[in-house]
Amino acid sequence: MVEAFVHGFVLAFGLILPLGPQNVFIFNQGALQPSLIKAWPAVVTASLCDTILITLAVLGVSVVVLALTWLKTAIFAIGFIFLIYMGWSIWQSRPSVGQAAETLSPWKQISFAASVSLLNPHAILDTIGVIGTGSLAYDWGEKMMYTVACVAVSWLWFAGLAIAGRALGRIDRDGRWLNVVNKISALIIWGVAVYFLRQIIAILI
Repeated sequence: MVEAFVHGFVLAFGLILPLGPQNVFIFNQGALQPSLIKAWPAVVTASLCDTILITLAVLGVSVVVLALTWLKTAIFAIGFIFLIYMGWSIWQSRPSVGQAAETLSPWKQISFAASVSLLNPHAILDTIGVIGTGSLAYDWGEKMMYTVACVAVSWLWFAGLAIAGRALGRIDRDGRWLNVVNKISALIIWGVAVYFLRQIIAILI
């Protein structure tokens, strides 16, 4: 069981580490919210969404998503719309001294975090193709430890990103660096949105 836990932990960490809209959004909220606790809705939502995806992948349920072309297209389309809107909201925010002049409400944090988590085909492919496949080598007891390790990585990672963002927010009193974070975050999110649009076109053609 220890081997299964270590395997799951290392594998999940490798998948979650690359820079993407989910990581950028959580870091951004940690940096822009006036206190760390106010970024908690985004952290908890992203962690819960990852927990759901990982659990479904290990159970084999999420394979259905990729088997249905119309559902796959719908995920890309809804994800594209959400990312365009999220990128615009982040681009428009204007950090001021000591805090963000305009921050996302808890409900917006929840909806945005859920969109970049559940409507991200890359996340689905990672959980199905890598985490789900990796679990096939274990019996139920080991599979449970494997799953717990993967889930733990998500919770620890997103909490750490928010803390890192908060540290930047405290250092950057004039909001200059937070403005840079905003612009980079929005561009990355829009870049992923363009990729989604290309996938939709490829499916429909």
